[in-house]
Amino acid sequence: MTTLSPQRRAWRARAFVGASLDGYLARPDGDLDWLTSLPEDVGHAATRGEHPGLEWETFFPEIDTLLMGRETYETVAGFEEWPFTGLRVLVLSASDAAPTEDGRVRVVAGLVQACDLLDEVGAREVYVDGGRTVQSFLAAGVLDEITVSTAPVLLGAGRRLFGGLGADVQLRVLGSHVTADGLVRTTWEVRRG
Repeated sequence: MTTLSPQRRAWRARAFVGASLDGYLARPDGDLDWLTSLPEDVGHAATRGEHPGLEWETFFPEIDTLLMGRETYETVAGFEEWPFTGLRVLVLSASDAAPTEDGRVRVVAGLVQACDLLDEVGAREVYVDGGRTVQSFLAAGVLDEITVSTAPVLLGAGRRLFGGLGADVQLRVLGSHVTADGLVRTTWEVRRG
């Protein structure tokens, strides 16, 4: 497990992800239909407490840099419109299949190179996206915040949100609420030491 010094950086790494109740980011084939087409108006008990979890509309405007894995990039590159215009976008890929021809992104080969580049470009608020990328940042000790929108569905199999970490990761709840479409949204601070 690579551990980087959290004190040496001026940026904050934050994840904002959706997962099934049993902890999957996607079906085994990568399909997200279970998250993008939640049944409407089934009578979920929406809540809104004093400390709600982050919403995309409050999270995303704070971001100046996006770091995603290659598979996530390949999914997003297939969208009709590029959703990250105006953001600095880095793609973490050790593969020869890296998107070197796409002028909207910059490819980095590994976690250390990614962190060095984030320092170099003056990143402040970094959105870390993609299952393996989130897992590697968490395992290396450089993920600061996680917002998970837990969908009201059990998939039974798929791509895990969190893999083996090698050690416990302590978290502090910053906020939580239930949306009208049944997502239980919780924001955690990743605690150090």
